Amino acid sequence: MQRSPQNEFLHAWATRWMIVKTALAEKLAYRGDFALGTLMRFLPIITQIFLWWAVFQSLSPEDPNAGRISGYSFHDMVAYYLLTMVGRAFSSMPGLSSSIAKTIRDGEIKRYLVQPIDLLSFLLWSRVAHKLAYYVVAIGPFALVFFLCRDYFTAGWPDAMTLACFAASLVLSFALGFYLEACLGLIGFWMLEVSSLLFVYMLLQFFLSGHMFPLDLLPAPFDTIVNYLPIKYLAYFPAAVFLGKIQGAALAIDMAMLVFWVVLFYLLSRWIFAKGLVRYSGFGG
Repeated sequence: MQRSPQNEFLHAWATRWMIVKTALAEKLAYRGDFALGTLMRFLPIITQIFLWWAVFQSLSPEDPNAGRISGYSFHDMVAYYLLTMVGRAFSSMPGLSSSIAKTIRDGEIKRYLVQPIDLLSFLLWSRVAHKLAYYVVAIGPFALVFFLCRDYFTAGWPDAMTLACFAASLVLSFALGFYLEACLGLIGFWMLEVSSLLFVYMLLQFFLSGHMFPLDLLPAPFDTIVNYLPIKYLAYFPAAVFLGKIQGAALAIDMAMLVFWVVLFYLLSRWIFAKGLVRYSGFGG
């Protein structure tokens, strides 16, 4: 009996919900270390704080916070690093590319070809469950750290529109991070080993996403080049939005570009997946 379009739609979302619910229960069962692990992830920032304190103190020995570098005070810099941790918690996809490549290389992908479950959809909703599990457990450590560092947010709480753009940028950065790394993993249809490629990507991402320093500090023409790359939306952009570094028309353009990159990498991942299946050969039981 053929389902109606409405039933097909409900069935598709019921399948997605089942994936999220199952993966969420699984991850919450063994992710009790998230709380302590999340708190420990903030410790490396202390080294960066001392480094920038020395830099700003050289600019203004009497009051380091009075000095500014490309519009950033010392307090802004600390707040920026804290916010990049939030952005990275959304956009980072640990193990995604390598797991996709391994699924292809080891032949595990055959189960997605014989069952009515799409590989990319399954992985996407599994990652949604992963992020939900992470924040359910890690919201406490995040709240504690931001409460202790509240004095560094000298500009105060952003307005409603800025907060909405910040929240949207986090969700979109999650989608961008997923589909970008999915594209890298799907190269496994053509390459048996993608670890070297992933190493180069992760190295570039660490520097060019703004995770290491605000991209505003880059000199010309590197600032222009990086501004046209999608990687900046993984860490720098959400933090800059919250701090009010990007406003007005520039903010609208950047949000549109973020949507563009998400759509582009979604379509690219689907195209690579389709092309990869054409050349894929699976043998054995």
